[in-house]
Amino acid sequence: MRVRAAVVGLGWAGRDLWLRLLREHKDFEVVAGVDPDPDSRAAAVATGLRAHPTVDALDPGTVDIAVVAVPNHLHAEVAAALLRRGISVFLEKPVCLTTAEADALAAAEGNGAVLLAGSAAAHRGDIRELSGLLPRLGRIRHADLSWVRARGVPQPGGWFTQRSRAGGGALVDLGWHLLDVLAFLLGPAPVAQVIGSISDDFVSSRAWSATWREDQLSDAPTGDVEDTARGFLVREDGISVSLRASWASHEALDGSVITIEGSDGTARLHCTFGFSPNRAPESVLTLTQDGSTQRIPLAAEPIGIEYGRQLDGLARLLADPGRRGQAVAQARSTVRLIESFYASARAAPPVDHASEFTAHKEVRIA
Repeated sequence: MRVRAAVVGLGWAGRDLWLRLLREHKDFEVVAGVDPDPDSRAAAVATGLRAHPTVDALDPGTVDIAVVAVPNHLHAEVAAALLRRGISVFLEKPVCLTTAEADALAAAEGNGAVLLAGSAAAHRGDIRELSGLLPRLGRIRHADLSWVRARGVPQPGGWFTQRSRAGGGALVDLGWHLLDVLAFLLGPAPVAQVIGSISDDFVSSRAWSATWREDQLSDAPTGDVEDTARGFLVREDGISVSLRASWASHEALDGSVITIEGSDGTARLHCTFGFSPNRAPESVLTLTQDGSTQRIPLAAEPIGIEYGRQLDGLARLLADPGRRGQAVAQARSTVRLIESFYASARAAPPVDHASEFTAHKEVRIA
């Protein structure tokens, strides 16, 4: 019997990604959509889908799982409402924006419902190949993870760039993926120390927006989140981690680089996460040992295949009672780290280095 799925949120992600993937997958039958916007519902109805304005219309007797694709600030609220109704939830990052929201999700799990969290990047074939190299690296010492876009600020002025609705900027949007990849590769571990830095040089300029996203222009105030986050973490297992997430930069292409250093070698993957067409032409995985670098062959994959792969084992996870609480525990760990990162970044006094440099030059000339 196929899993009966509803999609909650019929914007780009819900409409063009999850509805399509669920309809194409042999394990699922899409039975409903939910969105408060009448036009979004009408578009869904035109494709033959029953659509509702609120999740109150969904019933555990007819829906097995709801894929939630709503703005960040609604993730925990909507997911908790569904869980309390006895409907299991598949929720992509960020699962929640605060530890308080994680606690609310934990309290809502029950009545046979379970929360499952999505993490697309870990389902990439090149990430799996990188994982396979780790036993050859000896004792893992350091990880360096970055996702840097050339121009990729999502809809300047839209909800993605409003802290009250997104919870943060590039760190929450891109950094959550990187932290999930870190946990997949090295296993989860508490973080003993976090030092973070954020900047907002590009976030309020439409010249640096992600034109490939086809976002509608917004008249909302300029963004109040970071477009770039840089940090250094030390895990309690002794592994140090460098992290960078950037919506915009002066690079020519969007790129994601994962480097794992060990006592016996270094593995490095250079690729591009996500759907941006402004990407590296191919994924490159290398292993360096004793001064010699070899390239590891990788199979070519369609862009975005990792999102569909998340659905492959979802029916099995849904039936596993041991999954209850796992997604919330991991989300609580991630959001606690993000909260510590922002606290560190905001504790540092702002410095206008450009003015300092100009003043220094003037003093030298005088």
